[in-house]
Amino acid sequence: MTLARGEEATATRSAWLDGVNPAVRILVAFLLSIPLLTTIDAVSAGVAVLLLVLCIPLTGIGFGTVLRRMAPVLLLMPVAGLSMLLYAEPGGRVYASFWYATISDDSIAFAVAVGIRVIALALPTILLFSRVDPIELAAALAQIVRLPARLVLGVLAGTRTLGLFVDDWRAMSLARRARGVGDRNPIRRFFSMAFVLLVFAVRRGTRLATAMEARGFGSPIERTWARTSRLSSRDGVAIVGAVAIMAAAIAVAVAVGSFRFVWM
Repeated sequence: MTLARGEEATATRSAWLDGVNPAVRILVAFLLSIPLLTTIDAVSAGVAVLLLVLCIPLTGIGFGTVLRRMAPVLLLMPVAGLSMLLYAEPGGRVYASFWYATISDDSIAFAVAVGIRVIALALPTILLFSRVDPIELAAALAQIVRLPARLVLGVLAGTRTLGLFVDDWRAMSLARRARGVGDRNPIRRFFSMAFVLLVFAVRRGTRLATAMEARGFGSPIERTWARTSRLSSRDGVAIVGAVAIMAAAIAVAVAVGSFRFVWM
């Protein structure tokens, strides 16, 4: 049984991105995000999204899974574009004006650019960290980034408890449904369950912190790590690939004349 589970875990972690060090993934996320945070045009963000979609087979995540995890971002994307649509500096043809809001050619272009940029900023996070192992991430942060062991262990403990939120939410939903409580008003049910989940999280975090402190995880001595985190040539390829994606996106935007910095 143990051998079968080991083989299954190996098979499920055979994607190209699984061999990239978690610390390098953090660097790649910054490389893919910083240029998009300093520019505001639809072309560069659109090209970045297209190139990232082409990289999905390298991550080991299916297109359907990516789409499901992007669903909250896609639902909130119009909210980000709406403020630009109404309150961006007007320019070109003005279509409507009321109070302080003005809809014009420039505001529409800004709204579209912001909406696509939201997708371009969220997609790398989903692709890079959906399959990352928390223990490998902790080892990379401690051995490669050289962060303090106490901070790394806290991040590891918090990451390992994230999955419990889903189980708690499902258990509360089943318990409330069995008692016939809160089924008529879904909004009220959501906020009440979210508050209960927050209380659970605080209590669990307090118990976990006390248990870790009792076991000496907060001691100032130099710690050893069960897993060794190393850099490889694949990490260099990932960094070069991230730079190439951003360079191509900006180059296309400059070539078509739509490139624009945020402060311009």
